[in-house]
Amino acid sequence: MRIIHLLVIGALIFAAAHVYRIKMDSTARTEKVLRLRAEIREQRDAIAGLRAEWAKLDAPHRLQGLSDRHLHLKPVNGTQYDSLKSLPERPPRMFRPGEPDPIGAMLKTIEAASDPDTVTGSVPQPEDKQ
Repeated sequence: MRIIHLLVIGALIFAAAHVYRIKMDSTARTEKVLRLRAEIREQRDAIAGLRAEWAKLDAPHRLQGLSDRHLHLKPVNGTQYDSLKSLPERPPRMFRPGEPDPIGAMLKTIEAASDPDTVTGSVPQPEDKQ
């Protein structure tokens, strides 16, 4: 009978220790969640402050005043545009009209030589669709 009493007392002590450990773990996790929520709140407040500052800096009246003060621009008149006749001549072509584009041909040879599975952005085909 004493052995059973000792075993029951030992089981009760073990159960109490286990419950205490679970309580301490839950308390630690609750504190961590509260700290994270406080940090999130601080970050959101900082973001709101930065957005308010951006809105202040991006205000049209402020930008207009800065451009008037520093750029010294004048309004565009209709007489400032020029005719198409005064444009410079088109530069000469590097290849004849019937010949293939040399840069395009180089790109095609590079694409043909590369392994399609190693090219960035390629998606491998499933085995059953190939």
